[in-house]
Amino acid sequence: MPSLLDVVVVGAGPNGLTAAVELARRGRSVAVFEAKSTVGGGARTEELTLPGFRHDPCSAAHPLGISSPAFRALPLERYGLRWLHHELPMAHPFLDGSAAVLARSVGETAASFGARDAGAYRRLVAPFLGRWDSLLRDFTALPGTALPRDPLTLARFGLAGLPPSTVLLRRFRDERARALFAGLVAHVIAPLGGIATGAVGLVFALAAHTYGWPVAQGGSQAVPDALTAYLEDLGGSVHTDYEVKRLDDLPPARAYLFDTSPHAAARIAGLGRAFDGYRYGAGVFKVDYALDGPVPWTAEEARRAGTVQIGADSAEISRALKAVSRERRAPSPPFLITVQPSLADPSRAPEGKHVFWAYGHVPNGWDGDLTDAIERQLERFAPGFRDRVLARATAGPALLAQRNANYVGGDIACGAASGLQLLLRPRVSARPYATAHPAVFLCSSATPPGPGVHGMSGHNAARAVWKALRASEAR
Repeated sequence: MPSLLDVVVVGAGPNGLTAAVELARRGRSVAVFEAKSTVGGGARTEELTLPGFRHDPCSAAHPLGISSPAFRALPLERYGLRWLHHELPMAHPFLDGSAAVLARSVGETAASFGARDAGAYRRLVAPFLGRWDSLLRDFTALPGTALPRDPLTLARFGLAGLPPSTVLLRRFRDERARALFAGLVAHVIAPLGGIATGAVGLVFALAAHTYGWPVAQGGSQAVPDALTAYLEDLGGSVHTDYEVKRLDDLPPARAYLFDTSPHAAARIAGLGRAFDGYRYGAGVFKVDYALDGPVPWTAEEARRAGTVQIGADSAEISRALKAVSRERRAPSPPFLITVQPSLADPSRAPEGKHVFWAYGHVPNGWDGDLTDAIERQLERFAPGFRDRVLARATAGPALLAQRNANYVGGDIACGAASGLQLLLRPRVSARPYATAHPAVFLCSSATPPGPGVHGMSGHNAARAVWKALRASEAR
């Protein structure tokens, strides 16, 4: 290791590793330090239940990963990353045994909503079809660095997406479309009436229509493993089992980049109360299952989908979100997001067996047990589910935060994705990746464009660091 590195990265999640790769590609000397024994952050894969059952402790389906401009510019396939697709990206079953679906085809999706809403959905997404790549680049780009590539499409997206999702839901007359779209918005764990929540639903829908909602072959660990292998080929290094408590624990460097929560970066770098105004959102309670067979969904469409949303209707979903965000209580019944990776990737489980996970939203720091409520909700849509369970591994907010320090209070978004903080993270600033310390930068999901396994926060932060280094060299 050189006596003076260009950049040290703290945290080997997808954003930290992407930032390291981008800087190493530009000829910078880079080292990454990770407190856990493996890289990955929110994209790890472990045998949590029984031997041979490979679970993703957090993220499993990756609509933003396969779409990511950062990932698509890197040769990650050369390093083992393979995307696998289910027949349907997502399904939303109902109590009568039917389901609405989010399919690769707009027509199939619209048809699942019924005749009264099919046209409304087509009209909603039509302006953005075929423009997803340029649109995604525009709203995930480094803020203030370039003019939009497609300003008209970006403006139309803003008009549709900036109002609360409750406004957008008025386009639909029946519950099938409303429930599916409300479920899409609920992925950010915030009330449906918040600013720009309509954009959240649109992002997930357009991602599905363009690239799908795939899983990574072998597990989500394949994403950070590919980034690590590429980084090492570029001359960078990764050091695991290395906990950082203060800057002096790290080797000398010209810049330090933190893939951590803002408060952790402030504590380590001595930034005082710089991020006291940053808010953390609701947490999740997650259960990973080893199953003796596939989930016995009543709705046939759910048996073919990678992700299955569970909420009887949009009102039930809205009540669950309000319970955790405003009333600070566990909802009954909970809204669930579930993923069944082994339907597309049999390598995740022994022959004939399956892995499956489900999580429900709970208040930040909640210390209860949601297992029974989750399974009662699953049984409403998949009678006999409990009979398929061979083993389960549960993780509430405390255990999630123990596994990943960025999940403060069980908040897997590394900060509330609601209000202005959905758009302006970690604070209102023209330089969101910079801090009061001229050599310290942030690159976690607490920075734009926010949560998800897409690496764009790291990509953008790396550009900010590179420009700062160039400026210092020019002086």
